[in-house]
Amino acid sequence: MSDDIQNAYRFLVLLDPTDAFIPRELITLALERAPGSFQSCTGLGAELEVTTYAEGGRNDYVQLPVRHSWNRIVLSRGIARDPVLFAWYEAGLFGSLGARRDGAIVMLNPAGIPTMFWTFSRGLAARYSGPEFRATQDGLAIEQLEIAHEGLKSVPGPALAGVV
Repeated sequence: MSDDIQNAYRFLVLLDPTDAFIPRELITLALERAPGSFQSCTGLGAELEVTTYAEGGRNDYVQLPVRHSWNRIVLSRGIARDPVLFAWYEAGLFGSLGARRDGAIVMLNPAGIPTMFWTFSRGLAARYSGPEFRATQDGLAIEQLEIAHEGLKSVPGPALAGVV
């Protein structure tokens, strides 16, 4: 991958989370086999809904947790290196039992070295948007990919990949 392209696409999506736990010597190989690279990534978070409960006779309140939910991971303006991302989306349409995948989002620094990993569990490709093609512009293979999931973990890259 050329330096210009590598600097523009800093977020990779891997559908096998063990790819995030690779030795330093194999990082380049894993990054080149990533099915997609993206310019933007949002939704790496969660929310805990709380309710205020007034106890009898007290003037202050107690915050009680109600339920927890995960945000959808939204990857935007990407290029696909492999049709596996669209095949993952299709698996959810036609065969939901095979649609859940564990995976990882890898953030690269300007030199192309992984600096942070977020692994997600039991993810579904909930939305897949292709580009709008115009004769005067270059189009991207993926405009947006949304991943609904059941868990997210943030892991610093150097500790895992041996890039210390």
